[in-house]
Amino acid sequence: MTKFLITYVVFLTALYWAIGFKKIKEIMTMFFDKKYWVNYNVIEFCSWMAKAIIIVPGLLFGIELWYFHFLTLLTSSLLIWASMKKKLPTLITFNTIWIMISLTIIVRNIWRIFGL
Repeated sequence: MTKFLITYVVFLTALYWAIGFKKIKEIMTMFFDKKYWVNYNVIEFCSWMAKAIIIVPGLLFGIELWYFHFLTLLTSSLLIWASMKKKLPTLITFNTIWIMISLTIIVRNIWRIFGL
């Protein structure tokens, strides 16, 4: 676990240094601005956190929390709606792919549970 933390810190420090710590800080402080939290930004934040709930335990501990794919199915669907506001085709594409992943994992596990 320590090797991962060291790797993360070294990589992110180098990345933030290359971009500029001040620029990163200015952007990140937007989280504390009430005006930032419009409906599509709230949906986007929730969607990324839902994906992190699935990805992080899987990467670090080899645990599949498959039932959280119901949440990512919802948040990815909402994020496609939010993408209409920001006009970001990359978000639509990524979330369409994520919906397909979530549906695949949900169906695979439901079939396993019911012996289909």
